[in-house]
Amino acid sequence: MFENLTDRIGNALKNLRGQGKLSEENMAEALREVRTALLSADVHFRVAREFVERVQKEAAGQEVLKSVTPGQQIVKIIHDELVKLLGEGTQELSIKRPLKVMLIGLQGSGKTTTAGKMAALLKKKGYKPMLVACDPYRPAAVDQLETLAKAVGVAFYCERGSKDVPKTGRNALAKARETDCDAILFDTAGRLQIDSELVDEIKRLKAVVEPEEVLLVADAALGQEAVNVAKTFNEAVSLTGLVMTKLDGDARGGAALSMKAMTGVPIKFAGVGEKIEDFDTFHPDRMASRILGMGDVVSLVEKAQESLDQAEAERMAEKLARADFNFEDFLSQMRQVKKLGSLQGIVGMLPGMSGVKIGDAEEKKMARTEALILSMTLQERRNPQIISSSRRARIAKGAGLPMLDLNQLIKQYQQMKKVMQMMKGPKGLSRMKQMAKEVEAMKNQKR
Repeated sequence: MFENLTDRIGNALKNLRGQGKLSEENMAEALREVRTALLSADVHFRVAREFVERVQKEAAGQEVLKSVTPGQQIVKIIHDELVKLLGEGTQELSIKRPLKVMLIGLQGSGKTTTAGKMAALLKKKGYKPMLVACDPYRPAAVDQLETLAKAVGVAFYCERGSKDVPKTGRNALAKARETDCDAILFDTAGRLQIDSELVDEIKRLKAVVEPEEVLLVADAALGQEAVNVAKTFNEAVSLTGLVMTKLDGDARGGAALSMKAMTGVPIKFAGVGEKIEDFDTFHPDRMASRILGMGDVVSLVEKAQESLDQAEAERMAEKLARADFNFEDFLSQMRQVKKLGSLQGIVGMLPGMSGVKIGDAEEKKMARTEALILSMTLQERRNPQIISSSRRARIAKGAGLPMLDLNQLIKQYQQMKKVMQMMKGPKGLSRMKQMAKEVEAMKNQKR
């Protein structure tokens, strides 16, 4: 997300390197570039103008500390202003139980998927959620929500054939009380554009269910139009929060920067992928760091703690220390990594790696590797040295992949094994240092 904005702001700030003091003169060109970068990312023109003015006012005349460069200092100023723009502090949902949440938005914004993801998140937090289908117009909307409810393992309520949405909402509340559900999520209908009929239906549903939260689900790719959508819905039903979806698929993401500033409504959640777990609380400070290419290590650690098997990690650490590593372990580690989400998402959380692009080729390579390992027998996975030419032919054929792919995988495994053998024992570190020197010497010879 925000790849274009990150790259352009990074290039703009390069101009400030080597300057001894931040002044209007040496900042002018850089801030013009920042403003252009914001506009190209679909940030509302007024938001972009006011943002640059605040940065200029804050930075002008500041002495650069001895330990930092002007570029570093202005990055800090821009970071702080981005946090203010996105909304200082993490905005949590109401703590009241039962918690009633209405999800509203345009058609195609991702409301139904968001309902399923939010139900999964609330379930992890100890709630007993119920998903309520309040979209009687879109074909298969009810079926989609029911499928999500089953996948997440939460209660589901609908009234097929009924177009009386407020009545459905009232009956759902009664059912929730009977079944002790304490988080009721209402998935409402959307349109391709806002109309009076849609707004009136949402108002009537809100009057009946009296929700603690009214969340607008907005597609990050909607651009500046997202601001008008948010303002219209906010005036009609008083939004309590925003949910930004598809942040992983839009390199601009300007809607996220504009909507909070123009409406005053906080961003509470962000969807960054298609999987149920690709959804989390929105942290303005972490997002600001990612926009500036500083990564988001805190979120990565939290995701790892939540997703990874601690016992499996400890077992693997012991095996690596003994240089006892086979394809069964290789497969286990791949599956652990997949729990963290897409490779691009993981890389994007690492400092300085925002510009690194992980495309479909890398994701497909992981899938091919998994297919090859699964095509091996258990004995072959645990004892790779027994994989002969005839076995290789059978494994490649079983995976439906060329022999070249299998040969590359085995070669990669052998190289890893060799490195781990070198690291064994007290002499391991000195060996690695010697290897690094040899590699550097080879580079110098090529030059």
